[in-house]
Amino acid sequence: MMEVCNCIEPQWPADELLMKYQYISDFFIAVAYFSIPLELIYFVKKSAVFPYRWVLVQFGAFIVLCGATHLINLWTFTTHSRTVALVMTTAKVLTAVVSCATALMLVHIIPDLLSVKTRELFLKNKAAELDREMGLIRTQEETGRHVRMLTHEIRSTLDRHTILKTTLVELGRTLALEECALWMPTRTGLELQLSYTLRQQHPVEYTVPIQLPVINQVFGTSRAVKISPNSPVARLRPVSGKYLLGEVVAVRVPLLHLSNFQINDWPELSTKRYALMVLMLPSDSARQWHVHEMELVEVVADQVAVALSHAAILEESMRARDLLMEQNVALDIARREAETAIRARNDFLAVMNHEMRTPMHAIIALSSLLQETELTPEQRLMVETVLKSSSLLATLMNDVLDLSRLEDGSLQLELGTFNLHTLFREVLSLIKPIAVVKKLPITLNLAPDLPEFVVGDEKRLMQIILNIVGNAVKFSKQGSISVTALVTKSDNRAPPDFFVVPTGSHFYLRVKVKDMGAGINPQDIPKLFTKFAQTQSLATRSSGGSGLGLAISKRFVNLMEGNIWIESDGVGKGCTAIFDVKLGISNESKQSGIPKVPANPQHANFAGLKVLVMDENGVSRMVTKGLLIHLGCEVTMVSSSEECLRVVSHEHKVVFMDVCTPGVENYQIALRIHEKFTKRHQRPLLVALTGNTDKSTKEKCMSFGLDGVLLKPVSLDNMRNVLSDLLEHRVLYEAM
Repeated sequence: MMEVCNCIEPQWPADELLMKYQYISDFFIAVAYFSIPLELIYFVKKSAVFPYRWVLVQFGAFIVLCGATHLINLWTFTTHSRTVALVMTTAKVLTAVVSCATALMLVHIIPDLLSVKTRELFLKNKAAELDREMGLIRTQEETGRHVRMLTHEIRSTLDRHTILKTTLVELGRTLALEECALWMPTRTGLELQLSYTLRQQHPVEYTVPIQLPVINQVFGTSRAVKISPNSPVARLRPVSGKYLLGEVVAVRVPLLHLSNFQINDWPELSTKRYALMVLMLPSDSARQWHVHEMELVEVVADQVAVALSHAAILEESMRARDLLMEQNVALDIARREAETAIRARNDFLAVMNHEMRTPMHAIIALSSLLQETELTPEQRLMVETVLKSSSLLATLMNDVLDLSRLEDGSLQLELGTFNLHTLFREVLSLIKPIAVVKKLPITLNLAPDLPEFVVGDEKRLMQIILNIVGNAVKFSKQGSISVTALVTKSDNRAPPDFFVVPTGSHFYLRVKVKDMGAGINPQDIPKLFTKFAQTQSLATRSSGGSGLGLAISKRFVNLMEGNIWIESDGVGKGCTAIFDVKLGISNESKQSGIPKVPANPQHANFAGLKVLVMDENGVSRMVTKGLLIHLGCEVTMVSSSEECLRVVSHEHKVVFMDVCTPGVENYQIALRIHEKFTKRHQRPLLVALTGNTDKSTKEKCMSFGLDGVLLKPVSLDNMRNVLSDLLEHRVLYEAM
């Protein structure tokens, strides 16, 4: 059997050439097909997020089969066996199957691929938008940097003119402006004046009405506004027809105006006012204002407003500080002048105190000596009145001449038990002689529940009542005067700022002194309690007076925790003086409260007691000697400290030394006497005679070794009590 040959017989020679070309083409096609799966495998391995790997597998299989088909096809160009034909057929069948499967799969994949493309486009748009936002952020950061730089430059000073000029310069440099100007409101507030420009060192100060529509438009918003380059506020450059004017932006700048500026308090703001800032881009340029540039202008305008407000506050605070410094200087000068005046007054009072107490000492001492003689009842009443008046005058002199003690509150009350009813009767007995001369009847009304014995300062209370009743008599020409004393109740009428709170050991005494005199204007009542001041209605009366009585009485009433006031319905209707004072309730019986009757001179004398008196004043020396001789003492008188030191001996039991003169010379004599008598029982008792009521005198006496202090003026009874206490206790310091 002959072998069958399936080879193709060449029909013409050219066919062999064609076959050769097909052969070569199939070979390269096969190589290309086999290389594509290798590239796909490499792509799949490198791409970790590719979602269609199984599709790539199908494509790989299809391409491999296509390549295998073309490769097998190489053996079909020559005589080939049946095996080659079977392999070729199988390869083509598989290629057809894979091709169909891939085609069907692409039908499902294409929509997904399209959606991926859409998302890719969306992402590209987002990326472009993000790029634009990043550009804006960079622009804003750049703007912020410029704002911080401008703010730093603006706030580097608190001078108003420097702030505004720096603002224009920095804005012009940052925004590359051709011109920048600032229009400030005039004092009237009706116009805007060109005050600062960027290019002109000394701008022409011309004004525009503030009611222009363009100005109202800018002032009506806090945003930067584009305005016409031809508007009145923008005509700052030479007009040229060759160039196109650049864009112009205007923004308002709030101005803070202070009024009633006070330290430690917020200033009050007046009606809000604005300045106008105009910014111009270069002419003949295509530049336009961008949003971020206009925002920069707005922020800078706000920063300028803040800086100007700080500058305004600083200016006001500096002005307030200068005013305060001027006031402090004036107060310091006034204080020094007041201190000088006080020192001069105190020096004057010290001299007057010494000079006035010497004659007062003579009056009281001689009156007390006269009282010891044989007198008629009328003469004795006169002498007793002189003594009582002198004692009150001495007490008044103690207070008036020592005004510093009254003003600094160092005056202390001398508390003791006394008969309150008797005190009122003594006041009336002192006033009645004057009232009888003026034909003014005086009545005394004591409430039934008024305690008879009380605890308080008898002399001060008597002085208050005597001042008030004396004023009623002094300023009354007709009518009558009534004095009423009662216990103040909580429901009694009193000034609104005074409250009566009685306790078990204290009560409040109310005294009313009513007269039917000329009265007083109600508006003049507060002046009555001022030192050295009298109202016109009182000053017109021919009564005289220093204007101290009520002022001193008010101080004493305040010391007694009380209150004093005057009521009057007007001129010609009389007036009523009322005061409340706090007094203690005494537990003593009536018998124990009766004052002791002084012993008769013959029973209470000091016969043979040798006393040395040293006083530079001859009258005072003779008066003191008279008191001591009347008490039975043997008196030796000297006029100087050297003479005193020479005369004093162990026979003298008491030495009275005048220490009223300034300095410490008379105090030194006490130390020298101590040195002369080394044994205490041989040394005489040293007593200082002084008219000074200040505490320093008492402290000096104690520091220099004196045994006692006796305050001038001295009465006979006072001298008798002093000698008794001194000889008994060997020490004596009166309350000063």
